[in-house]
Amino acid sequence: MSSRKALIVRGGWDGHHPVESTDAFIPFLLANDFDVTVEESTGVYADAEIMGGVDLILQCVTMSEIGREELAGLRDAVAHGAGLAGWHGGIADSFRNSADYLHLVGGQFVTHPSRAPGQLVGDETDNFLRHTIEITDLGREHEITAGIDDFVLETEQYWVLHDDLIDVLATTTHPSNDYSPWHRPSRSPAVWTRQWAAGRIFVATPGHSLDVLENPSVRRIIENGLLWSSRAKPDLSLR
Repeated sequence: MSSRKALIVRGGWDGHHPVESTDAFIPFLLANDFDVTVEESTGVYADAEIMGGVDLILQCVTMSEIGREELAGLRDAVAHGAGLAGWHGGIADSFRNSADYLHLVGGQFVTHPSRAPGQLVGDETDNFLRHTIEITDLGREHEITAGIDDFVLETEQYWVLHDDLIDVLATTTHPSNDYSPWHRPSRSPAVWTRQWAAGRIFVATPGHSLDVLENPSVRRIIENGLLWSSRAKPDLSLR
């Protein structure tokens, strides 16, 4: 019998493949003794009975909107110990109309810089930049990212606005180019955690597409983050 309950909430912009990407992690959750429920709407957040029994919330909802009661239910569940976890726009570009959601998560996507004007071809690859995910000193000791070296991706490089109550496990640096309006390199958090009352929050900004989620370092970070944020927390050193 499963000892923990995971709730997957997915939807929003289809370009982030909310169904396929979350489906890819269901076998992992089942193998780690989670009973998995999938919801295609944030309406479940307003159901106090369901949310009170959830140990982990995996959210993959890009943009979209969230109702007042739904957000209150999500915040309350996390404050009482449920973990909240996700990647890319499914958690860091959700509910742009809600300052209270931003306050909960601690960081918000604002852009992904594009290639040089002469390299643009008019599709999503215009925003695919080769960049490094750099593990911080804290990240080298944290159970989510310990043992993972810096690694290179060629995908969207998220520029994130954030507060100082997040614990940053990895960063990425946006260079300053002659075609950029900013005048010096800017560093953004790429992986972070956050304590919210009794709950734990985990965010990874890589994950635009399925191939990025299949990157061994990205996959390991997300899997560790799911386990770390759950209310019943296993010893990741045993993995």
